[in-house]
Amino acid sequence: MGEQIARAGLTDWRKLAQGLHARYLADDFTTSARFVAAVGEGGDSIGHHPRVSMGPGFVDLRLISADAVYRDDDGNELVFEWVTQQDVDLARRITQLAAEQGLAADPASVSHVELGLDTSDSAAVAPVWAALLTGDADAQGHGSPSDEIRDVTGRVPNLWFGEADEGGSAPRSFHVEVYVAPEVVEQRVAAAVAAGGIVVDDSQSPGLTVIADQDGNRGIVCADTSSAQG
Repeated sequence: MGEQIARAGLTDWRKLAQGLHARYLADDFTTSARFVAAVGEGGDSIGHHPRVSMGPGFVDLRLISADAVYRDDDGNELVFEWVTQQDVDLARRITQLAAEQGLAADPASVSHVELGLDTSDSAAVAPVWAALLTGDADAQGHGSPSDEIRDVTGRVPNLWFGEADEGGSAPRSFHVEVYVAPEVVEQRVAAAVAAGGIVVDDSQSPGLTVIADQDGNRGIVCADTSSAQG
């Protein structure tokens, strides 16, 4: 889908993790509310809407489809949350609405945080984290073919499970995944290093850059370069 997103020319939007994200700047609450109302009407026309949050001077939008279909190498169909054509079409319409209302986009400021847990048995520990994070056992595997924990209401970050290093001294460890726009990666990594962080692994940069703090706690700066504008 990355190539389709890039071809669509969605300059206001950035693909972070599973969704399309945009931030529009507004002078006041009334302007923000008027824009969100217009976005709602635009979504009504196709039966699809973004997730919206508002704050002083900005409106954040996230587009994702709950019924994306993926076919694996064996021809099996998996339904999960991802960007689909309806998200691309609505993003294009929202960009038009923002321009009509005089709102400027700030794509470099979008970000998205998720959690990662390294474990040797995700199937065993996932129910505990589903209950702890969301209070709902159905959050395990929601919108994902894996054991990943996703809160359908977006109250808490997604929790991914990775393979634990069996030979390591800490076979189970948490890390934070911070998704940013591709053009922000270098600046974000430099800021972390200037603050005392250490680059542990940049072999997959700018897609993935692993940063550790002085105590060895790790965070990963992530960027989806597949959909970057050419």
